Order: sequence, then C-alpha cells, then structure tokens
Amino acid sequence: MQVHTERAFEDEICDHLDQSGWLVSHNDAGYDKRRALYPEDLWAWLRDANPEGFAKVFGPPDAPNDHKRNQTLERLVKQLGQDAYDHGGGTLNTLRKGIDVVGAKRFPLIQQPPQDNLNPATHELYAKNRLRVVRQVRYSTSHGNSIDLVLFCNGLPVATIELKTDATQSVDDAILQYKKDRDPKDEPLLTPGRGALVHFAVSTDQVFMTTQLAGARTWFLPFNRGHNHGAGNPPIDGTCPSAYLWRETLQRDTWLEILAKFVYLKHETTTDPVTAEKRTTTHVRFPRYHQWRAVTKLVQATRAEGSGESYLVQHSAGSGKTDSIAWLAHRLAALHTEDGQKVFDGVIVIADRQVLDKQLQQAIDQLVTKTGTFQAITRGGDASKSKRLSEALIEGKPIIGVTLQTFPEALAKIQEAGGLNERRYAVIADEAHSSQTGDATAKLRVALNYTPADGPIDDDEDALRAMAERANEDGRMSFFAFTATPKEKTLKLFGRRPTPDAKPEPFDLYPMKQAIEEGFILDVLKNYSTWKMYARLQARTGEEIDVDKAAGQKAYKRFTELNPTTITEKTRVIVKHFTEIVQPLLGGRAKAMVVTDSRAAALRYKQAFDAVVDELELPIKALVAFSGEVEDQTSKTTPKAKLTEAQANPDARGKALDEAFKRDEFKLMIVANKYQTGFDQPLLCAMYVDKQLSGITAVQTLSRLNRAATGKDQTYVVDFVNDGEAIRAAFQEYYEDARILTESDEHLVYDLRNKLDAADIYTWQEVDLMYQAWTATGGAKKHTAVLSRVYPARDRWDDAWRAANIDGVDAEAQERCREFKSVAAQYVRAYDFFSQFVNYGDPAYEKLAVFLRLLVRMLNDTTTSETPVDVSGVVLTHFRLEKLKEESLALAPDKAEGLSGMTEAGMAAQRERERATKAEVIEYVNDLFEGSELTEADRVSSIETLMRKVMEDEDLKVQANVNARSDFIHSPTLRVAVEDALWSADVGHQDAMKRLRSNDIEAVVKALIRLGLQDSLREVN
Repeated sequence: MQVHTERAFEDEICDHLDQSGWLVSHNDAGYDKRRALYPEDLWAWLRDANPEGFAKVFGPPDAPNDHKRNQTLERLVKQLGQDAYDHGGGTLNTLRKGIDVVGAKRFPLIQQPPQDNLNPATHELYAKNRLRVVRQVRYSTSHGNSIDLVLFCNGLPVATIELKTDATQSVDDAILQYKKDRDPKDEPLLTPGRGALVHFAVSTDQVFMTTQLAGARTWFLPFNRGHNHGAGNPPIDGTCPSAYLWRETLQRDTWLEILAKFVYLKHETTTDPVTAEKRTTTHVRFPRYHQWRAVTKLVQATRAEGSGESYLVQHSAGSGKTDSIAWLAHRLAALHTEDGQKVFDGVIVIADRQVLDKQLQQAIDQLVTKTGTFQAITRGGDASKSKRLSEALIEGKPIIGVTLQTFPEALAKIQEAGGLNERRYAVIADEAHSSQTGDATAKLRVALNYTPADGPIDDDEDALRAMAERANEDGRMSFFAFTATPKEKTLKLFGRRPTPDAKPEPFDLYPMKQAIEEGFILDVLKNYSTWKMYARLQARTGEEIDVDKAAGQKAYKRFTELNPTTITEKTRVIVKHFTEIVQPLLGGRAKAMVVTDSRAAALRYKQAFDAVVDELELPIKALVAFSGEVEDQTSKTTPKAKLTEAQANPDARGKALDEAFKRDEFKLMIVANKYQTGFDQPLLCAMYVDKQLSGITAVQTLSRLNRAATGKDQTYVVDFVNDGEAIRAAFQEYYEDARILTESDEHLVYDLRNKLDAADIYTWQEVDLMYQAWTATGGAKKHTAVLSRVYPARDRWDDAWRAANIDGVDAEAQERCREFKSVAAQYVRAYDFFSQFVNYGDPAYEKLAVFLRLLVRMLNDTTTSETPVDVSGVVLTHFRLEKLKEESLALAPDKAEGLSGMTEAGMAAQRERERATKAEVIEYVNDLFEGSELTEADRVSSIETLMRKVMEDEDLKVQANVNARSDFIHSPTLRVAVEDALWSADVGHQDAMKRLRSNDIEAVVKALIRLGLQDSLREVN
C-alpha cells in the first residue's frame, strides 16, 4: 500500500487509537444508520452502568427482551431529536443527563472523570466508558456516501472526521466535501444538535472543525496549535503536524474530559430592532485548541500548586475569552486534590456586567448539573448588591460573578473575621472587558483607599494588579488574569519564569498574529490614513500678557481643536469618507466610530454631524456617548444649558446606546472614553480618531474594529492626530507575545531609600515609633498616635518649602522639596510592587513604606499649580486639513521592542516652566499647526523629523531625566546628537535640512529646547 494515500493515513490513526483504549471497527456493520447509533456499545454500557436495572428491564443476555430494547431505542431516538432549548433533547443533553426507562432508575450515558481517588467504584465505571471509532461509515438510507471516521461514546455519535493527505489534497478539500456532499437534511448523524457534536476536516498538516453543517454556509474554525505565533501547526518529529489530534485530543481521558466538561449548548436570543420579535437559536460550543490547552494547563498547575498563585493568560481579541473563563470557572469550582480536598471554597469571576448576566451565566448553567451554581451580583443599587454579595459568600455559592467596581467589597468581606477569612478563593479576571462608562477606576481608587503615593490606577488592569498586590498576603487567593495587552508590571506580578534567570512570560499565549491569520479578527492597520491640521491663531488686540508657556500651549491648542470651524471641517471629511467608502460595505449595514478626546468634543461632533447630514440630506444618524452632563455650547442661555446623554440622543428613545446602535438607522457612534473599550459591535468597519493614542490605549481602542463578521474583510482608520509609525509600534508589542525589554530592578528600592535618607526630612526613630503605633493591637492602636509620629517630618518639609519662597523664589530649594515628595511616592510604589516576590530581609523597608504612604498624603500639593490661561481674546484666522498619506501599517514578526519596567532611581522632576508672552505662545502654536504656505509646512516637517531623530539617542534620554534645563542645554552629548541628526535626517526635506545645517549649531539646539525637546525625552523615557 502507498503510504501517502488516505487509506494509509486512516490506518495510522486507527492503529494509534486501538493501542490507546479505543474500540475500532474496520467497517460499519454494527452501525444503525436510521437511528445513527451503535447499539452494541449502548447495551454494553447500560449493562455496566446499572447491572441490576438492566437485567430487570431488558432481560438476561441469554434471553433478551427484544421488544423492550426496540422500544428503548425508539425512546432514545425521540429524545435525541427533541429541541434542546424547549425540551432538553439532543445528543449533548442526552449524553450528560441519561435516559429514563420504565422499571428502573435513570440510566446514565456517560461516567464523567472522577474528581479524586476516594471512590473506587466511580473509577471502575469511568474505565468502562466505551469509545469507538468506525471506519467508512455509510450514514444515509438514501445514498451510499460514506464518512471516513465516525467517533462514538457509549453508542452515541459524537464526532465525524474527513481525512485528506497533503500529498494529494489539502484540508480545504475536506472542508469542501463537508459543504458540498454532506447535506444534513434528513440525516440524523449530521443534523445539528441531533447527531455528532463536532465535525473535523483533517489533513496531514492542519485540522479544522465545525459544530453545525449548513451546506455552503458552513463555517469551519481552525483547531490548530499555532506555529511561529501564527496560524498552522509546528512539525512533530517522526510524524505529521496534525498528529496531535489523535495523539493528544483523542487520547481517551482527554476526549472524555472534553465531552463531559467542555462542550456545551449556547442559546442566543435576538430581538428584531424593527418588529421587536424575539428568536432563539441553539448551537454547540466546542473548544478551540488554545482554549482547551489553556484551561487544562491552568487546572493541572492549580491542582499541583494549590491556592495562592497567580497566572497570566495572554489571549488576543477573537480568542473566545468568555468561553475560556466559563470553562475555567466550572473546573476550578469543582477542583479537588487526589485525596479529596477541595482546592477552593469558591470562585469569583470579574467581568463586564453584560458578559456576567448573559454569556457566563448561560455557559456555566449548561456545564453543571446542579442549579444555582453561578450567581451574578450585577443588578440593583449598592445596598442591594452588597446584601446579595454577603449572602452569596456566606452561603458558599460555588461561582460568584462581580464587576470590577464590586470586587473590592467582595475582597473586604472575605478578609473580615467570621469564617470567610479562612476560605480559599480563585479570582478570574477578564481585563479586556473594561468599564464602558469610564468611571470604574475612579471608584476603585476610593474603594482601595488609594493615593498618588500608591501609584497610578489608569485602567482596569492597574486596578486588578493593585488589588492582587494587597489581597493575597496569606496565600489563600489565586489570581487568573486574562488580557490581550499585558503591561510590564502585570507580566512581572502574574507572569511565570521558565527558569530562575529568565524574564516573566504569560502562562499561556494566543497572540494577535494567530488570531488575524486564523480569521477571528481583522488587521485594523491595513487601511490607515493620517491627516494634518494647519491653523493660525491671532490675538484680537496687541496686548502682551505674561502666561505660562506650557499652560498657554495647552489652552490655545485646545481652543483650536474645539473651535466650531475645526470640528465642522473634520466632520465633513468623516461624512464624505463614510458615505463613499464605508457605508456600502456589508450590504449597507456597515457602521463606524468617532473617537474624540473629551466629552465636550464628542457633543460638538454630534451637533456638527447632525448639521452636515441635514445640509446634505443624508439618511444616516449618529449617537453620542458620554457620562454625566456636558455644557451645550450652542445654547443661547446664560449660563450655558447642560445636556445629558439621553437628551443628546432623542432618537434612541431611552434605550441603552449599545442596544440602540444595533438599529440600522444609526451608522456612527461618537465617543470620548465611554465605549472606547469593552464594546463589541462586529459591524464596525471604520474609526475616525481625533484623540492622542499610544501604547495599550491605542491597541485597545483601534481593536474595536477587529471583530469578524460575515462578509467583513476591510476596515478603515482615519486619524487626525497620531503618527502612523507610533501606532504601528504599539500594535507590534502584542502582535506575537508581550516581552519585557527592561525588567524592573528590585534594587531600585535601595537607591530610593538612600536618596530619601539623605534629604533629612525624617528620622529613623520617628519611623520606628510610627510603625509600633501602626501595628499595635486592641486598645493600644490609636489613629492620633500614628499620625503624631509623622507630623515632625511633615513640618520639616513645610518649613523647607516656606523657606524656599521667602524673599523671592529659591528655585533650587523648591526643586529639592518637590524631588523629595516625588521620590517618596515612587518608593511606596516600588516597595509595594517588588515586595510581592522579593523578601528584602530587613523590616526597615516595610516600615519606611508605611511611614511614607502617610507622609506623602500630608504634603501640600505644590507641584501642579497652574494659572488658567484666558483664550477669549484669541481668534482662529486660518484653517486647513490635509491628507498626508494612506498606507498599510504592516506588522512583522520579531519586531517588538519590549515592555520597560521600573529601573531608574528618582522620578522626573516637575518640568521646569518657561514664561512667555501671549503673542509668543500663539506663534508657538502656529509653529505646531503651521499656516497654509507649503514652505512653512516643509519647515515644520523638517524640524519634527530632526526632533524625532535626536530623541532616538539613549544617552540623551537619561540626561534629560536627571538634569535641570539649565544643565541639559549645555550638554556636549546634546550637540553631538543634534549634529548627527542634521546629517542623517534629510530624506524628503533636503532643501530645508540644508538651510538648517547652515545655521550655527547653538541656534538649532536652542530652537529644539524651546520646542520642548527635554520634556519630550522625559515622556518617552
């Protein structure tokens, strides 16, 4: 026989299964094609599962009751054919719940894998589960077509497999065969829900699967391991790349575990937006390879390691995280050690409210046999949720779902005395479902009693990390963090080191590259166009008013961006692009999002959009999303009237905007922070960006576009603000795997302490006495006693600040005060972070952290005062929008720079302010936006190119952070970097660069300093 034929391929698979505990039938002689059952295995299993009941109902082996057997087979066929949603029928429900036969108690149809080793009878019955593979199954009563392999469990069909060898055909041919020649109509084996649960298309290279055959509309998903962070499978020594399917997935214990604990039925109810008619559909959910791999690895590691560990799962958008979380929660809630001890007393899932109420609730209910296993605490006011949360925890609900805002309260209740503080919990967090209202992190700061000394909580990932740092001192909690875009600190805290000297890595990885190549998400950077705004401002009068330069720049830039002319012209670009390019997509159903940088800008865009579409008589509408109230600048009243979200969207008719946006009349959603993340609308095909984006925020925001939908193969981004290369770099970090370039240095704590000790603001006697009062128990612990030990240090700092402001300003003395406060805050953050995994061996570091956390709160905030700049005397005289370029920002393998951690002692000082006249600041803004003449645009472009080139110098970045402006401007390194850049950055601006080179180098250096070079270097670093 030729080894490259399908027959040889089939032989190899069946031989392996035969040696692995499967029953193998080399023909379909025992298959009942009318009923789609393998009766021999069914009777053998029922006899093993309940010998007494079987003998009583069906008679002894030598005198079987054939009538009763046929009656039972017909009863089973009827149950398999009933609707799963209304009647609980179908293959999966029947397999898990068993069958009732008159005269005996219910017969199970599968024995699930035992939780522990305590019950030998369970292990014995589990070993009797009958797995069978049947070759060349002629499945139909109306024709002779056959399927290569059909898999059965205790007589019920659970999977079909079509094989192709890549020497002659490909996996696409197997998929085409299913679509063209495997019509499920009137075929019980192929009928969705009634027959096999999953259908595999298998070649020697790849594996694809579907759970619902529907002719040409059948959608196959890859069931591949991934190769080089992308699609496909890696080679396997001695066999073909797809051999993992039968060597691993179809391994007896694995396959039974998938049938018993992974596969579930998803019921989806949709409401027609016009008729309000509801329709429920049901389909089988079968895990993709990476979902099975991640959950299985997590369960195995947790059983071995016990509670108190952390795990980071980096799974891209499109990975199916909700299903993965449901499977993991279900498994952890019932996880036992081999000797029968539960690993966790409960599981807490942190996710978006909609996910908890719908997807997770449904998935977990399908997976468990006992009702009431999962309870979501999402509805009602704070008092109501608090009461239900307490009851759920006290009652010991196996799985509790909370939003991120509610989790701190759950944490507090668990840590209280009374029994809960001795329980062990698994905490699963879906960080990708960020708050859609934009105020979650603010609530968390209050709930956690957070201060600036504790470090920034900029998003939900920061908040979860902060709670994990504080919650698990006694090792009773395990954290399982799911995220597509981990930060360096998250990798450090939750990641795993393959070897002691290696950098932390995710516990499991499903990267963006693989999700894109497998078709689960789209590459949103393929059609990326950037626009530049040119504007000129002019003072109404010639007055010279002294203003802070940075504050003035910010104020006048803001004035330009919110000017009605600016927003109207951008809106015209948006409307033209949408109606001509985007709207025709998806049969006219395509939608878009406009991302603005403030609630005020979002409202103005909505008003401008309404005016433009009314003027052009276009039949499209927009919604604007914001929280609270926003001042309506078009209002004629004094003071200006304020609008709520509902008032700004009368056509939504009171519906939640994410629901209203599903209606066909609404084509654009205008947002600031709300819905920028955690919003899933597959019909989004374009995004118009008028907001500065960088890093993770850029990836999360633009990723709203990447959701796949039928017929969706293009997305568009029109960006009015950002540089395309910066956006590409942000995505590149998470295209394959998030890596740490510069790992946080635990020695930072030593360096910071040395700096603080040298400032002579506190004494170590004060620190020791404060800590004694802080750790006192019972009546000895008094709030005033703790504070009294901190007051002397506060007073010394206040005295130093006052002395710096007597008889004028002593800038150097001010800087020392600001430096102390800044370094003290960083010490608290650094110690809190590093102490999670480093034992410093000296209690002094812990004492100082507690002392400084209190002290920093007491120091007057003198570092952020800024006099508001009056823009009422400024007018916009010129404005132009110009499209710079449209390109595909291609992502490439192995191009990520890596994530940087905390490595340098001291924080960058509060930037040194420079005073200038209002006219000078206006001219500075005009330099940024420039006028309409081409020569001016070239000049500005050449300066920006030069600035970017200079900023690449690593030594200069360090000097910018550790030197005052007066020292930095005289740096020899600065001059060398500028000269090098002048002679290397001439591409596209040759004439302008020649003129720059003709200048004295000192003039060029001074110009770059005035344009903010040092501040930009500090921000980059």
